[in-house]
Amino acid sequence: MYKIFLIEDDEAIAGALLRHLGTWGWEVRKAGDFTNVLEELLAFAPHLVLLDIGLPFRNGYHWCTELRRVSRVPVIFLSSASDNMNIVMAMTMGGDDFVAKPFDLEVLTAKIQAMLRRTYDFGGAAAVLECRGAVLDTGDNSLTYQGKKLELTRNEYRILQVLMDHRGRTVSRDALMQKLWETDSFVDENTLTVNVARLRRRLEEIGLTDFVRTKKGMGYLVE
Repeated sequence: MYKIFLIEDDEAIAGALLRHLGTWGWEVRKAGDFTNVLEELLAFAPHLVLLDIGLPFRNGYHWCTELRRVSRVPVIFLSSASDNMNIVMAMTMGGDDFVAKPFDLEVLTAKIQAMLRRTYDFGGAAAVLECRGAVLDTGDNSLTYQGKKLELTRNEYRILQVLMDHRGRTVSRDALMQKLWETDSFVDENTLTVNVARLRRRLEEIGLTDFVRTKKGMGYLVE
């Protein structure tokens, strides 16, 4: 199920979108705190963002710029300010499409479907994963924490992706080795131990202590 995060302060428009998009089987969540939009968004880890320009406290351009520091998740701007300058600004700030208000719900739905299809069905960038304030970008294989960005090796990324996908649940060593087996090299238990130890050291360097925990005789988890 695709997840869509809606950043819209007009309750009538937001309500109509929540009802309509929900009928397509998508999980849609609306921003509740317009002073803390990015944290809410990252915690939800959506596949697509619908973003108004005129918002309380900070406008949509600000939030799109902040989001682009940590994620490639597609963003569709929604705005009645549909003059050329605003459209160009939206694209420059990191938007992927622009829909002018008032809009037809069926047209917007078609644009969302096309964006999801282009982004995910053909192997494009995926959504972010978040845990304890750490954000894993599955598009560029990096981890960001408190403004620090860590470029991950292939194995480091695969380990974190599995653990963060299953946050709060223990992942067995066999499951992790199976994930690493998708690389070109053979992976035994000792190699997994070495990879996890190296990953922990790198996480500690950016302030993430005890991020990957060991469950003796069971495997690893993050929570």
